[in-house]
Parts: sequence; C-alpha cells; structure tokens
Amino acid sequence: MATDTLKSTTGAGGAAGHTIRRLLLDNGALSALVVLVVAMSLLSGDFLTTQNLLNVGVQAAVTAILAFGVTFVIVSAGIDLSVGSVAALSATVLAWSATSAGVPVWLAVILAVATGIACGFVNGALVSYGKLPPFIATLAMLSVARGLSLVISQGSPIAFPDSVSVLGDTLGGWLPVPVLVMIAMGLITALILARTYIGRSMYAIGGNEEAARLSGLRVKKQKLAIYALSGLFAAVAGIVLASRLVSAQPQAAQGYELDAIAAVVIGGASLAGGVGKASGTLIGALILAVLRNGLNLLSVSAFWQQVVIGVVIALAVLLDTLRRKAGSGAASASGSSAAPGSPGSGRKGVMKLGIAVICVAAVVAAVTFFNSGSSGGTTKVGMSLSTLNNPFFVQMKEGAQAEAKAAGVDLTVTDAQNDASQQANQLQNFTGSGVDSIIVNPVDSDAVGPGVRSANTADIPVIAADRGVNKAQTATLVASDNVAGGKLAARTLADKLGGKGSIVVLQGTAGTSASRERGAGFAQGLKAYPGIKVVATQPADFDRTKGLDVMTNLLQSHPGITGVFAENDEMALGAVKALGSKAGKSVSVVGFDGTPDGLKAVEAGTLYASVAQQPKELGKIAVQNAVRAAEDKKVDSTVKVPVKVVTRQNVADFS
Repeated sequence: MATDTLKSTTGAGGAAGHTIRRLLLDNGALSALVVLVVAMSLLSGDFLTTQNLLNVGVQAAVTAILAFGVTFVIVSAGIDLSVGSVAALSATVLAWSATSAGVPVWLAVILAVATGIACGFVNGALVSYGKLPPFIATLAMLSVARGLSLVISQGSPIAFPDSVSVLGDTLGGWLPVPVLVMIAMGLITALILARTYIGRSMYAIGGNEEAARLSGLRVKKQKLAIYALSGLFAAVAGIVLASRLVSAQPQAAQGYELDAIAAVVIGGASLAGGVGKASGTLIGALILAVLRNGLNLLSVSAFWQQVVIGVVIALAVLLDTLRRKAGSGAASASGSSAAPGSPGSGRKGVMKLGIAVICVAAVVAAVTFFNSGSSGGTTKVGMSLSTLNNPFFVQMKEGAQAEAKAAGVDLTVTDAQNDASQQANQLQNFTGSGVDSIIVNPVDSDAVGPGVRSANTADIPVIAADRGVNKAQTATLVASDNVAGGKLAARTLADKLGGKGSIVVLQGTAGTSASRERGAGFAQGLKAYPGIKVVATQPADFDRTKGLDVMTNLLQSHPGITGVFAENDEMALGAVKALGSKAGKSVSVVGFDGTPDGLKAVEAGTLYASVAQQPKELGKIAVQNAVRAAEDKKVDSTVKVPVKVVTRQNVADFS
C-alpha cells in the first residue's frame, strides 16, 4: 500500500512536466518554435515584449488564414497554388464593388467571399471532372485570378471601405483584430477536420483515394467542396490583408501561396496526403513570422534573410520526416507503436529534440555572423526599401550605408520585395524595436500609410524616400520628380526623332507609384509632339528579362517603330537586346534611373539616353535628414534631388 501511494504521488508530481516533455518530443515544429523564440529573445532585447509579440501575431495572420485553407487541400493529397491571387482578386472585388460600383458594403463583402468560393469551385471542377493535376489547375487559376484583379483595378490600388478596414485595426488600442480573425479561422479549421463528415473525408481521400471511393465516398463532389473551402479562406485572408493596408492592391499576396504551403508542411502535414491538423499549420505560420520579425530586429541583411528562412524551412521539414520514419520503424519492429513513456522512445525523442536545438542554434550563429547591421552609433535608423532586385534601389542603399558609416549611425536596411504587406510588417518591427527614425521607400503610397501612422503615434519621425506617403505625417520627402522626369524623357526622345515617328512604351510594375507617375509625365510631355504616335504600351514589370521578351513580341507586330521609352533602365536594356543592331541606329531607346549598366549602354551608344535620378545621393540625403529629424532639428518638408538627362555627350560626368 505504501508502494502504491509512492507511485501515485510521483505520478501526480511529474504529470505536468511529463505532458509538456511529450508534447515537445512528439512535435518537431513546436520544438523548433520554442527554440526560435528563446534564441531570438536572447539575441534581441526587443523581441520578447508584448507589443512585438502582438506584431508577430499580426504578421502571421494572413499567412495562417491562407494556410488553414491550404491544409484542407493538402490533407486530401492535393495542392493549391492559387490562394495568393484569389486573395488579391477577392479584396479587389470588394473594394471596386463598394466604391466604383456603388454596391452596399455588406453586399460587397458577400461578393468578395463568393468570388473566393467560385475560384475554389473552378479549381475543384478542373481537378475532379477535368482530370487536370491539381498543380496545373491551380497554377492556371493563379494566373487568371491575378489577371482579373489587374483588369478590375486597372493596375492601381483601390481605397478600401472604412467599415471593413476595422479588420486591420485594434480593439481597445492594443489587441489586433487580424489575430482574432486568425484564431477564429483556426478554430473553424480544427472543427471541420475533427468533427465533420467532410473533414473525415479529407483524411480518407488523402490516405487512399481509391479505397475512399470504393467505401462509398463521393470523391469528386468532396473535392469540389474542399477546393471551395480553400477559396473561402483565401477570400477572408485577402479581406484582412487589404484592411491592414487600407487599400486593395492588385499585386498583393504574390508568393503567399508558397508561404502557406510551407506553413502547412512545417506544421507536420504530408504532401502525400492523409496527415495534417490546424494546430500544426498555426505553428508553421508562427515559425515563419518569428523568423522574419527576429531577423529584422537583428538587423540581418535582407539577402541573408531569404537564405536563413529557406534553411530553417528545410530543417523543420527534415526533422519532422525523420521523426515520422523513426516512429514507423519502431512500430514495424514491435508490431505496434512504442509506448510514450518507454525508455527507447524517450531517448529517441530527446535525441531528435537535441538535433533540433543544435540545428536552430547553428542557424542563429550564422545569422549573428552575417549580421550586417550595427555600426556602433548611438542613433538607430531603420530603412525599408520597396525592392533590392532593382539596381536603382541597390544604389540608394549603398549611398545610405556609406553616409551612415561616415556619421556613426546604426542603419538597418530591409527589402519589402515589392510587397506592401511585407513593408507594413517591417515598419511595425522598426516601430516596436524603438528606432530613432525611419526611412521608407514605399511600395505603394497609400498602403504604407497605416504603418507610418503607427510610427507617428510612437513619436518616431519618418522620412519618405523617392515616393511620398499618403494619409500619414512624414518629416520630409526626399525625392526626384518622377512626373517631371517623364516629361523630360518625352522631350528628349521627341527631339531625337525630329518630332515624328512611331514609338512603344514599356511600363513598370502595375500599381506602383513610380510607373504611374513616370508614365503620366511621359504622356503629358508627348502632347506637344502630335507627329509622334504611341503604337503599343505594354508592362514589363521593371525587369530586364521581361523587357526583352515584351520587346521581342512587339517587334513582330510593329517592325517599323523608331523609338522606345522604358520606365526604367532595366527594361530599356532588355529592349536594346531585343532590337539588336537597330538599337542606337534606326531605333532610339530612352530609359530612366541612370543605373551603372544603363550608363554603360549610353556610353556605347545602344541606349540613346537615361533620365538619371542619382540614387546614391538620394540615399545619402535621406540618412542625413533622418538623423536631423531624430535629433529634433528642423528639416525641410521636401528635398528635391536633381534629375538630369544623360546622353553620350555628358555620360562621363555621371560614370
């Protein structure tokens, strides 16, 4: 009896610890999340604060909601690559319906949700009845939904209704609504998977589709419902995302489908189907959010951030795969799964947890080693650039870093990758970490407003660089005039052509203020030359390869053109490549930005001219004004960096 009492007491005392230990050992993703949180807390004093943890929740919300929908598809052994585009389309439908079409807001919300469901239903029909592989069917929908979003919005952001934008706000001034929506959608996902007929059908279809069919399941109809659910969740995610940005962005959520799939797989789901749960998906989304947030706070280079995130995703999935193989091996050897408390399973669990800790520690060590941030100064400045895939902004970064080093300023530079939502997250992280001032080069002038207003509330001065900020207060705008530059490009090209000819225009990324302003300035400038006809206008997304492809295609239908205007040098260089021997001889090409490669082409004579904005000078002046604003010194409301036309005659002055 004494022995029984001792056993009972020991069991009661160690029950809680045993449960936590088993929970961590049996869930590789949860272990990785715990280790990451501890590591980030040790490396950054700004990480483990209430405000920053709420930031992590907000930043995980959209990915998590998308991933919950994708969980249904992956559990049933499918894949959905269209969720990011469907999210953007649903938000665009809502904004357009409530503003341009004058539809009541409640009806616009229903239309947006119906749009998501309809897209999912089409995916399901193509997979079930069209016999298309899920990869191909949803890849097609990815393109169709994104195209429709651009068609409806005409490539420009649409203001979101105020009554719906509350989904991006906070309750009581501190509790973010997106986090509440994420939790609600997670509970709905868990309920569907565990407690409903369709949830059980998902596991049955993913485990063995033929067996599910033979057992009486209507597999085709079930797949219709499964993909429709994914579309529904994508619509909700799109509405939440647009609410955060206070505008529907036609290019929003690009690449989010990959994050959603990664979150599901990191959370323990199998791409082969039959395995997956809502809690695991939430953990996977949180891991991605913690990584991005922590790496921002640690001032890690934007380029290394992508490397680190990729490595951690691979490690998390690898560890979970090893755990599953070890579990199945133990089951095969003994005829059943090892008992949770058996010595063998405990040692294996401890070993796997140890491997997880070592791997994450190695990644954190690498992060610290490659940390590009601190220069040891007392003034901390955060700089969020719209993209670092463009030489113009790379030069802006270089100019800013050179000035920061000379002034002893601690400058952290992040890359928004032309994603307004990611830039909003970066501004949140800067505000939460208590920088002295922020420099922002907006992806979109409207979408960046809420993030800048948060910095205003925290009394952190914000410097706008190259593009302005709408509906928020900035200390100054350091920029060249894109509209004036467009007019200058029109006059330069028209003078070269003698006021007569046929030209084509290569546009930048639809929806960006730079493309809109440069295009508008060029169109205004061209009005003075009625002898010049624009025979084609096509987007090439500020990309050299796309500029080459688009120009090659246009030459087939317009072989007699005499001029090209490209809204940046990268597209202009692509056009030069497509023109071949015609470039600089029978066809004159004018670019924009004055990048090093562009200047070389001007010097060689293949590019007639480039409108140079002096990006290094822009970055330098932005840092100077950020420091002055942080020290409460007076700064001008607008600082203009001169714009100049570079031709073969004066290129030596710029090179």
